[in-house]
Amino acid sequence: MSFSSLGLSPALLRAVREQGYSTPTAIQAAALPAVLSGADVLAIAQTGSGKTAAFALPLLQRLVASPPGLGQVIGTCPRPGPRALVLAPTRELAAQTAELLRNVAALLMHRPKIALAFGGVSINPQLMALRGGCDVMVATPGRLLDLLDHNGLTLAGVETLVLDEADRLLNQGFADELQRVLSLLPKQRQSLLFSATFPPAVQQLADALLHDPVRIEIEEAPPQITQRAIQLDRAQRLPALRALLAGQGWARALVFVASRYTADLVAEKLAAHGFKAGVLHGELSQGARRDVLAALKEGSVKVLVATDVAARGLHVEALEAVINYELPRSAADYTHRIGRTGRAGAQGVAISFICTDSAENAESHFRLIEKRQGQRVPREQLPGFAPQVVATEAQATGGIKSTTRKSKKDKLREAAARGHASGGATNGH
Repeated sequence: MSFSSLGLSPALLRAVREQGYSTPTAIQAAALPAVLSGADVLAIAQTGSGKTAAFALPLLQRLVASPPGLGQVIGTCPRPGPRALVLAPTRELAAQTAELLRNVAALLMHRPKIALAFGGVSINPQLMALRGGCDVMVATPGRLLDLLDHNGLTLAGVETLVLDEADRLLNQGFADELQRVLSLLPKQRQSLLFSATFPPAVQQLADALLHDPVRIEIEEAPPQITQRAIQLDRAQRLPALRALLAGQGWARALVFVASRYTADLVAEKLAAHGFKAGVLHGELSQGARRDVLAALKEGSVKVLVATDVAARGLHVEALEAVINYELPRSAADYTHRIGRTGRAGAQGVAISFICTDSAENAESHFRLIEKRQGQRVPREQLPGFAPQVVATEAQATGGIKSTTRKSKKDKLREAAARGHASGGATNGH
């Protein structure tokens, strides 16, 4: 199947070719005709399947093909509002969606204006950018409400609503904000809901939001990701990471950690040893986030150390490896982390460090992750980094701690038992 068979106009087809799209993915082939028809759409497809282009391309075509409605005529509302609204859970995903829309729109004769808004930065430049109105607003829910409170735009003319990564919008506590936004939208509109998973909360949202939707559920072949689990001691993680990066020669690698402090520390230590390392976490300014992602894409940064802010919505071409320096909190987070590699049919590797001396019982936690994803990952050890302690089956499944060497408590118990036995023998004399 080709894009030309999906109903795109000649102008969009030229833009698609210039953007390097060749063959539509499964979600694009299924969603494009449905969105172009004006129907509501409920689309479930795994991360990395091309969901953004699946709604962005037909959205642009509909904007170009049809004149604006009354809601966009200056003078009928405080500010000329968008005809399309895209809500995303994170600033990274919002920025990447806006970038795709702008890149394609720039190749069209009639160029829809794309606006972008997210929190964590000053609202004033975003308000200024809206003075001339916009055709598409891409925003995080909280900042969109801030703009509305500042009378920066109106939603009275929205013709199409897109909820991108709907499951994460709900998981991150945006339910109340979503309800406020929905109450301000016209009743007559097209609604598109895209999600990687379909928990009950998303089902409830879909039932309330969508009218007779076209349901699309893509069960694609799993990403080509080789999973590895390396046992080691906590103190060995940094030198083991350096050894992997030096030995494998990956062009781009993403290292996940659990906190901003660890991200800064690991990136600093890698840079001190000559690695082109950058850092990404929630405390960075948007400018710093944008710069480090651009550096990773262009190759001046080869190792990005990140918190889970990069686990979803981040797409980097040819990202060869994901390394879980610290394990994620949940199996869902693990799936989204490793889904940054092995995208679009490419090969990838996902490596998890299993700290055998972890107070949090990393082996047991990783067993839960394996159970949830229905896959067992063989344990291995790196030459020169063999751990002093290896989890037994009892420890791995949450039983009493037992290791290849005796714990201090075990030694104290044995000493007490020997003393007791010795005392008993002496008393017997």
